[in-house]
Amino acid sequence: MLSPREVGILGIITMIGDDMIELDFKPRRVCPRNIHVAVSDDGSTIEGVAFDGGCNGNTKAVAKLVQGKPVDEIVALLAGNDCKGRGTSCAYQMTIALRRAQEKARAMA
Repeated sequence: MLSPREVGILGIITMIGDDMIELDFKPRRVCPRNIHVAVSDDGSTIEGVAFDGGCNGNTKAVAKLVQGKPVDEIVALLAGNDCKGRGTSCAYQMTIALRRAQEKARAMA
């Protein structure tokens, strides 16, 4: 479990579920207030994604499209995606959350 200082710095809370790692991520410079990701216990597969806020239809579509896909494939596809010149996007922020969940899963293996 992360210390309160790590949670504050990283903007995440990590939980261990049954055969998966779940993570709540506070994105920056985008509309959603939170992105919840769940990855397989080895960090290789996206078990689920949910956005709190943002463009409702788009974030639901992104969540459906990435479920069951390899983390590495989705990160390679969406990292660096930009929205309105912000230098980031909901999808890009999701990739950061996925990488952090993946790193946590691999550290616990």
